[in-house]
Amino acid sequence: MDTPASTSTRQQLLDYAQTLIRTRGSNGFSYRDLAEHVGVKTSSIHYYFPCKDDLLYEAVEAYSARALQAVRDIDTALPAREQLHAYLSLMESHACASNQEMCLGGMLAAEVGSLPERVRGALQGFFRAHEAWIARVLEAGATQGTLKFNGTPESAARAVFATIQGCLLVSRLFEAPPRLCEAISAIYVQSQPAGGTPAG
Repeated sequence: MDTPASTSTRQQLLDYAQTLIRTRGSNGFSYRDLAEHVGVKTSSIHYYFPCKDDLLYEAVEAYSARALQAVRDIDTALPAREQLHAYLSLMESHACASNQEMCLGGMLAAEVGSLPERVRGALQGFFRAHEAWIARVLEAGATQGTLKFNGTPESAARAVFATIQGCLLVSRLFEAPPRLCEAISAIYVQSQPAGGTPAG
């Protein structure tokens, strides 16, 4: 059983691994980088994460759990249009903490060819959970008459989440805010107050 000290070391390693993945990708860092930052020997890292595949899997799971909890905390009593805007604002403020950090999911998706199957599965689960949440909100918005889109809620949700990931990537390139609300409203989702005129 882990002691408080060992748990703290494990968490430090996991937290910094997520930062490195978001800034460099999965192939852009080594256990030596982790060891130097946390102040342990590389052999100690192997105690917690026997191989890098184990570390990547745990990093995806930890990041996914934290990100999805933040999404689930959005008040479901809000009108669908407001839930969607709250989600986009959340992604703008947290998914890209700085111009140097990408969403961990988007960064690893670009490297999917080199990822082990277990990590790929966890990453797919992260994407599908976001898409399912967006689809639910889009369907509710269509019923409320405040969100309009082409196709099914599921296909529109996939398009919305893909656009979000693309916006985050481009915002990093140009060192500019993602402007997700603007992009989603302009391309995929027509958002309007009930009984009103279209609004962004």
